Amino acid sequence: MNPIGVFDSGVGGLTVLRALRAAMPDENFIYLGDTARLPYGTKSAETVVRYSLQCAAALIRRRIRCLVVACNTASASALDALRAHHPTLPVIGVIEPGAEAAVAASASQHIAVIATEGTVAGGAYQTAIHRLNPAARVTSRACSLFVSMAEEGWTQGPIAEAVARRYLNPIFGDPISGDPILQSGEAPDTLVLGCTHFPALAESIRAVLPPQVTIVDSAATTAAAVLRQLRGAGARDGAGARDGAATRDGAVSYADRTDPAASGAVYWLATDGAARFARVGSTFLGETLRAEAVEIIDL
Repeated sequence: MNPIGVFDSGVGGLTVLRALRAAMPDENFIYLGDTARLPYGTKSAETVVRYSLQCAAALIRRRIRCLVVACNTASASALDALRAHHPTLPVIGVIEPGAEAAVAASASQHIAVIATEGTVAGGAYQTAIHRLNPAARVTSRACSLFVSMAEEGWTQGPIAEAVARRYLNPIFGDPISGDPILQSGEAPDTLVLGCTHFPALAESIRAVLPPQVTIVDSAATTAAAVLRQLRGAGARDGAGARDGAATRDGAVSYADRTDPAASGAVYWLATDGAARFARVGSTFLGETLRAEAVEIIDL
């Protein structure tokens, strides 16, 4: 069976891959981390589009049947371009599923979104949520330090909870002291983890939130969206091979590198630093990655 392609600027998208594998354990995957050019969040939209198209082309040459954009910045800036360039291939980002789940989960329709500075400034989640419910109220906050903490493995314990409290108490109040920062009834009842790094800190984030707040994990909601897409569209093996990028000279088949009869396999690609990719990525994936299993490619 042809694989599902997943790409991110680095290792954060492995939280999405982890959710995809849990939802579809028999599927094969190719994961590409563009580690040579991360982070995407500091780049212009035009550059993010160019990088995303290059990542997609590398995966399509390996005959993927679906493309998952496991990066909030790329989903915000490049999803339309990816779909326009590859109209026969299902292309799914992380923002739309997260926004849909948040609107469905929120009783008050006051939704908080935490993400990187670039994602918050671009307003992608606000736009997606308001597209679904124009009356929804969205409170956003950039929590950029969470990215570094996740990559260092500081995801639980007093330090992680202290940082989470510093970021979130101004939005939700302090559940320990019972002294809300906002007036009663104004706090959001739903929190979207709008960065693929953030699910790694979910336990610490949960610890500092009022118990009634629902956490929406964009990784899990994206996996559910991919499953619906593949089942609903009846995606066929080789969908990517119909795309022009997949039939160029020198195209590499997934089957050339992996047992085509295997199921549940993952093939690893990165653009720099196999050892770091494996070391940091193990935290996000929840299992040990080996540096020698990572192929370094040029885009």
